[in-house]
Parts: sequence; C-alpha cells; structure tokens
Amino acid sequence: MIYINKITNIRPMEERKEYPYNIPAILHLDEFEFKSNVTFIIGENGSGKSTFIEAIAVSLGLNPEGGSTYLNYRTYDTHSTLFNDLKLRRGPYRNKDSYFLRAESFYNAASELDRITDYAKMLRNYGGYLHQRSHGESFLGVILNRLSGNGLYIFDEPESALSINSLYTLMVKMHELEKKDSQFIIATHSPILLAYPGADIYTITNNGLEPTKYEESMPYLLTKQFILNRERVLKELLSEEE
Repeated sequence: MIYINKITNIRPMEERKEYPYNIPAILHLDEFEFKSNVTFIIGENGSGKSTFIEAIAVSLGLNPEGGSTYLNYRTYDTHSTLFNDLKLRRGPYRNKDSYFLRAESFYNAASELDRITDYAKMLRNYGGYLHQRSHGESFLGVILNRLSGNGLYIFDEPESALSINSLYTLMVKMHELEKKDSQFIIATHSPILLAYPGADIYTITNNGLEPTKYEESMPYLLTKQFILNRERVLKELLSEEE
C-alpha cells in the first residue's frame, strides 16, 4: 500500500538560499515519486538523507525527534524548515498508523514515553519501559510492539541501534507489516536492509535522488570489497605511506 505517492517542493528555485538549501541534493529537489511499498534513501554523511525524511515526517504531523502524532514533546529544535516547502500527494487510501523512528534522538522519545505512560500500556505497546533495556532492545521493542499495520513508517538509520541478528528481525517485521498494507520510507547505510525484496533504492546526490540497483549501491559495493579483500583494504587504509 502506498499512502504517499509524490512529494513536490513548492519553493521557487530563486528563493532557495538558506539552510537546508545549502545542501545540494535539497537545493535540486523538485519532486519525488514513491513507486514501492518500501523505499530506501542512501548516500554519504551530510548528503541530506535525514533532512529529507525528517521533512516528510514533520509534514505528516509526526514529532521531529521521533514518535507518533500523539507524542508531543520537544527538547531542542534542530529540524529544518524544509517541511514548509513540501507538498505531499496522498493516494486513495489513508493510513491508520504512523511512526517516525529516529536513531539519533531515540533517547529523547524513550524518555518522554517512559515519563507519560503507565506500565500496562508500555508493556502492551513497547514491551515494557524503554530505559530499562539496552538501546538496541528498546529500539527493537518499538518496532515489534508499537507498529501494528495499515501504517506509514519512516525510519532514520535504524541499523545504528541494531545488531545483525536484530536487523534480520526488523526485516521479518517489515515483511509482516507490508502484508498488512504498510508503507516504509527508510534512510540507511545498511547493505542488509537494502536487500529487502521489491524495495526501491535511491541514492541522494548533488543533483537530487537517483534510482540505484542493489548491486550498484555503495553500501553493497564497499561491504563486498571489504569482505572479499579485507587484508588489501586494511593495508591501503592503514598504510603510513602517502
């Protein structure tokens, strides 16, 4: 199920002068179309991945620090104003659930949830109090317990909190939720997640977002190069010669 079909940047090019338009990919972002239930956004650090999906999340009414539309809190406003410029075109069906899972500020979301929610509800929706478990366990607890289907789910670098085994668990849960009419928009560096069947992969570049095949994606290529040529790569990286 695709709930968001298209995103259009309505700010005229001549007015794109201040942050976040100093990021080339954001400067040249005019429109983007979602064609799959699962869409991955990849690119180097600082390329604009998080800025892009953060703006989508805020446009949907989700908390910029992570959470649902009902989690109203703020610690420090760092999100850009890009959401003001984005026009979202929805499909014929409306999602019943939505969640912004952001690794960078998950601690803040977990703190607020533990503060405002009684234990019975925390157990039902999150598997228990989040700060009573490790970062990865609590992160996975949200995924396994809170996300129920018929949803629009936005993840920002979920691999930051998860082990390899937990990434496998995430993929199983994504498959379950996809069969329950869910859409995913995910920024990631993980070659494991990128292998999810049927997903679209886009590399965020200075010219915008470009469709990319899995075998041509940088996370896959660099990981493959390291695994197959570990000693050579390490020798080149750690060589003291110029």
